[in-house]
Amino acid sequence: MINLDIKPLSANDMYLGRKVKSHKYKTFERKILTLLPEQEVPEGELQLTIEVGLSSKLADVDNVLKPFIDCLQLKYGFNDKWIYNLLVSKRIVPKGKEYINFKIEEYEDGKDEEDTG
Repeated sequence: MINLDIKPLSANDMYLGRKVKSHKYKTFERKILTLLPEQEVPEGELQLTIEVGLSSKLADVDNVLKPFIDCLQLKYGFNDKWIYNLLVSKRIVPKGKEYINFKIEEYEDGKDEEDTG
């Protein structure tokens, strides 16, 4: 693994001023909130697995993460600061067949080591 000794920049610090939700984002948010099933989210550290089906090879997978994760927080009432492990994959699909698959679960990494102490 390559190490860079620099503090990571938060997306919150990328722009000056207040961001205003676009019409597209408001529509996406409304649709996604109706599609998300009822479920319980574990408390504590979380692992979020996301698979996105995109129709363009040029689409950046990280661009779809923030709006989707924000919708998950809104629906399920958790704070994304509790996501300790994020697994993301991108699939190329025909236009009109785009999708998002996801799973939220308790993050187990390191718990066995702590328990055996």
